[in-house]
Amino acid sequence: MKRLPELLANRLPFFYGWVVLGVVCCVSFARQGPAVATLSIFVDPMTSELGWSRTAISAAVSVGGLLAAVVSPGLGPLVDRHGARSLLAWAVAITGICCIALAGIETLVAFYLLFCVARMNFAGPFDLGIYGAINNWFVRLRPIATSISTLWLMIGLTSMPLIAHAAMTLGGDWRWGWIAVGTTVLVVGFLPTVLLLARRPEDVGQEPDGGVAERVGATGSGGAAAVPPPSFTRAEAMREPAFWLLLLFTFLAYPVQAGVSLHQAPHLVERGLDPTTAAFVVSTFSATSGLVGFLIGPLVRPLGTRVVLFAVGGFLAAGSWLMTAVDGPAIAFLASALFGCGIGGLLTVPPIAWADTFGRHSFGAIRGVALSVQVTGQAVGPVLSGALRDWTGSYQVSLQVFMTLAICAATCAVFLTQAGRRRT
Repeated sequence: MKRLPELLANRLPFFYGWVVLGVVCCVSFARQGPAVATLSIFVDPMTSELGWSRTAISAAVSVGGLLAAVVSPGLGPLVDRHGARSLLAWAVAITGICCIALAGIETLVAFYLLFCVARMNFAGPFDLGIYGAINNWFVRLRPIATSISTLWLMIGLTSMPLIAHAAMTLGGDWRWGWIAVGTTVLVVGFLPTVLLLARRPEDVGQEPDGGVAERVGATGSGGAAAVPPPSFTRAEAMREPAFWLLLLFTFLAYPVQAGVSLHQAPHLVERGLDPTTAAFVVSTFSATSGLVGFLIGPLVRPLGTRVVLFAVGGFLAAGSWLMTAVDGPAIAFLASALFGCGIGGLLTVPPIAWADTFGRHSFGAIRGVALSVQVTGQAVGPVLSGALRDWTGSYQVSLQVFMTLAICAATCAVFLTQAGRRRT
């Protein structure tokens, strides 16, 4: 019996890849249940009621990321062989259930068991499934498809903290926030994934981009002539200098993303903002990230990865630096917007760069290795920020450390043009 995608693909008056992209957008929204920006809204009420340190809560993000680093290299080849449907369906279901169950916790052990599993899904299976699906269905149109997905990812990241805050306010307790977040994850993400996601266009009698010729621009510099898409195995990719330069940028930039995002709301409260204003500042950062992520994708090929990633590092550094100077809502919103510009680029550009450089056929296997480094960096950031805050009594030192890492990432991006050759 044919599945629904096979029945629909040749009956719809448009490329079925756009249906797949719609499913990916739903999943991108649902993914934000255990995002650090969402958890940020819970830090103050949970530490106040349960007596935990911020380092303890931050470490849960790190442990979940490290679990993802362990499982991702093994999951990547499975996505290449079997597609993203099963992986994403399980990730959505387990994440939603874990978030709802967090409403009933009383101990730190229970918090770790539930949140670390949800965070592992966020950092590993969700990422592999989302970008594996996009890169299987789109080649020439990959930047715009990735940008649209990032937009919905950031709409989710903008909405989830507000959903949590509203539920906490109406219910009078942080536990209602987790129930609202988990329910949203399940409602938005599960059924579209199970019913409509297909592995590759070839499986339903179509071609990437709806049959448009597969041609992409050079990764390292703008203005290069279009060339046929590459096709690297994981072993071949790991022998390329471009692989290690992209990996180094990843390791330097992602601690900044996770460390600042998780502790942004409590930092703003400590600097004198009320919790509601802090929640809107966090959502402003997310909204800016979504807008920039949507706009920046189509610029990757004409400008070149080097230029765009350099700008990403610069925005992350500028936002981290200005965050240290927050003394009221105006500077808070400006710092958040600058940081959001960097995050929008960070979420959109690297998946495009990996796929453009090494091709789609082994993308899951290659991305799985890169994702281990990414989530390790994301694991380091929050616990480093929490530990430095507990040690010094403020977030100033951690923000200075993150500014330095972002500058190093921008410097690394400068050398990316010296790496990478294509194979057909």
